[in-house]
Amino acid sequence: MDRYVLLVKAPKGATVDEFRERAKELAREFGFDAELHRCIGLTADGIILYNNGVVLIKRKHEPFKDRFALPGGFVEYGESIEEALKREMKEETGLDVRPIRLVGVYSDPSRDPRGHTVTAAFLCVGEGELKAGDDAKEVHVVPIDEAFKMELAFDHSKILRDALNLR
Repeated sequence: MDRYVLLVKAPKGATVDEFRERAKELAREFGFDAELHRCIGLTADGIILYNNGVVLIKRKHEPFKDRFALPGGFVEYGESIEEALKREMKEETGLDVRPIRLVGVYSDPSRDPRGHTVTAAFLCVGEGELKAGDDAKEVHVVPIDEAFKMELAFDHSKILRDALNLR
């Protein structure tokens, strides 16, 4: 029996249940039996050093709405992780970034309640004018010693500690 994969990108703001139902509808429209298999999402997160601090966003959407987090997001098909990092940092913070080094790869299946994601976290230097955009409700520069004390969304507190212990 031949097996095919139908890739469907969820629209912004769609819930997981809405997305699953839409994927099943599309499969039925093409005459396929729908077996939904979850995929691992690849993301890029940035620890941006800027104006003697670290850049944190306040999230606009769930999960962790209104909590502080590192800027970052999903890698798009056909995009390198380094390109995704620069794009996501620009979209969420308004800053152009220069990656200094890869901090690490984080893959705990429970790191994101939406599903299993793997992130490559980069230590970066930011340049330009700070401005919240895209998924960031607000953007702040926080002194490093204060950022260490904050409980950040996802596993970003661990990522931040790992990044700044490397300096």
